Amino acid sequence: MENEIIAMPRIGDKAPEFKAVTTQGNINFPTDYSGKWIILFSHPADFTPVCTSEFMTFASMQDEFTALNTQLVGLSIDGLYSHIAWLRTIKEKIEFKGMKNVDVTFPLIEDITMEIAKKYGMIQPGESNTKAVRAVFFIDTTGIIRAIIYYPLSLGRNFDELKRVIIALQTADAYGVATPANWNPGDDVIVSTASSCGAAKERMENKDENITCYDWFFCTKKLSIERVKNPPVKK
Repeated sequence: MENEIIAMPRIGDKAPEFKAVTTQGNINFPTDYSGKWIILFSHPADFTPVCTSEFMTFASMQDEFTALNTQLVGLSIDGLYSHIAWLRTIKEKIEFKGMKNVDVTFPLIEDITMEIAKKYGMIQPGESNTKAVRAVFFIDTTGIIRAIIYYPLSLGRNFDELKRVIIALQTADAYGVATPANWNPGDDVIVSTASSCGAAKERMENKDENITCYDWFFCTKKLSIERVKNPPVKK
């Protein structure tokens, strides 16, 4: 039988909608989280060590994501009772890198039929026909997919990077800037490229001490951690 081919959602697309049963009750996605950023992520299977380390890390950072107006939503193709048993085991028995008694309170989706996983391109036959890869979708407050990261089954995710992505996306939106390689809050940000010869000349002659131009197309400006943490409220 030929593998079913389903187009994966792309950056800039509306997040595919679905209704699902989760460990926190039924959800209507992404409608239930309108006005929040969402990290939708998949894991290969319950009761596996890499996934356990990831869920413990996500749960331990949940308050940090909440402070960024970001909702965590997990998914695997296991059933609800497997999810519940696994999360209870994590809380009652597992200690990892100083984390213990970890209570996972964000929703974990049951997807036995693989319908949602296929809709988001989380089942990749070259890796596995029966397990979701470690996909991460960053969805903004209007339900638009803004970034996507995929990892193979064997590679645990870098959670500092997942948080950095959310902060960088929110910062770019708030201030109309871009973020350079290895950017972290407090680092200089990139000013949009000049769109005309006159603008390029004006930019190179700019004496603003907060802006540094290396050439007409590459200018950065200072943006403090305080401003990143307290972006302007859009009216």
